[in-house]
Amino acid sequence: MSVSTEQVSTRLNDHRDLLSSPRQLSETDRKIISETLPVIGAHINDITPVFYSKLFDNHPELIRDLFNRGNQKQGAQQRALAASIATFASHLVEGKSPVDLLSRIGHKHASLGIREDQYQVVHDNLFAAIVEVLGDAITPEIAAAWDEVYWILAETLIGFERALYSDAGVEPGEVFRTARVVGREDVTDDVAVFTLRAADGSALPASRPGQYITVGARLDDGARQLRQYSLMGAPGEDDGGTWRIGVRRVDEGSTPAGEVSTWLHRNLAVDSEVEVTLPFGDLTLAHAGLTEDNLGVPVVLCSAGIGITPMLGLLSELEATQFSRPVTVLHADRSPHEHVLRSEVSGAAESLSDSVVHSWYESGADTADGPGEIHTGLMNLGEVDIPAGAHVFLCGGTGFLEAQRSALAALGVTEDRVHAELFAPNDWLV
Repeated sequence: MSVSTEQVSTRLNDHRDLLSSPRQLSETDRKIISETLPVIGAHINDITPVFYSKLFDNHPELIRDLFNRGNQKQGAQQRALAASIATFASHLVEGKSPVDLLSRIGHKHASLGIREDQYQVVHDNLFAAIVEVLGDAITPEIAAAWDEVYWILAETLIGFERALYSDAGVEPGEVFRTARVVGREDVTDDVAVFTLRAADGSALPASRPGQYITVGARLDDGARQLRQYSLMGAPGEDDGGTWRIGVRRVDEGSTPAGEVSTWLHRNLAVDSEVEVTLPFGDLTLAHAGLTEDNLGVPVVLCSAGIGITPMLGLLSELEATQFSRPVTVLHADRSPHEHVLRSEVSGAAESLSDSVVHSWYESGADTADGPGEIHTGLMNLGEVDIPAGAHVFLCGGTGFLEAQRSALAALGVTEDRVHAELFAPNDWLV
């Protein structure tokens, strides 16, 4: 049975209602959290390394098979947890909920197959770390108040993730499948596009353009490391139930090293099998409330590097279902040669009734042959027209997202009209 864009949008908004009204703190706990938040905030970067050390000592399988160990070595995961907890606590004190942050976390958790029982594991090790770092400063009353903050956060996410699993038609956590590579195209020296199909030959489940899957790499040391990649398909496309993902190989000398992307490039060939999850993610037209009923609202697709992959899916959906919507496509890359999927994106954009395309290149702009307008250097939104009332979709690296969000704010684009995806632990930045 097909599901309309309006039905999907309504269902997603119903799920987000689970995030918008979490259980509130008592006045006593609210006062304690308000008074101790500066102290906890000042020490949370000391607490989180102790937490992760305890967590992985007690549960070594988590760093081996679930957590990104490259980000752990770099410290990015610790900073992400610190920011998420502090953000949620401050919002509870103010009587509101950071819906977008929680939605991103919930979708990432579902894509990783996180289960309800794992929240207890995190709780026990986190509070042991808090007591170890802060000692006698943590009175029973303070501990109880922060315990309440944690369980409000956990219960809110558990309910949201349960709804996501239900929509996917699976039991909580049962999201992993085995796929077979049925096509590989090395589009540049460091980017490969893989086409996947279910290992038993059946069709893979449908996805919403803009969503992503998690890929599990069984590395030489036995670890199963997980990474997320955007899907590049279009709705209703007669693709035989396949998925396409683009993987940019990150040099092993980078920080963190790209051990998964390197492994995928070296090991995935046609007929190889790989572990994948069902699609999740909220960088979709439906999530933004863009349906056939409001075709006058413009869309801006803004990406850098491999962040172009979800934009191709969104363009395909616009082409198939919202042909007349005004669309602006903005992309930044190091050079025209490294601008992957350029012909596919330009072809989809040119087929729309009202679209413009702009590209920025750090080098080689003078040799680029289009499409659209070519600019030299980093993306500069001051060089283009951002239509009034537009919804903007962002995907790229941390620096890119920070820069463009600031630029959009300066241009008067409100936060509720900016929708971002960042495949890094510091999602709180977006």
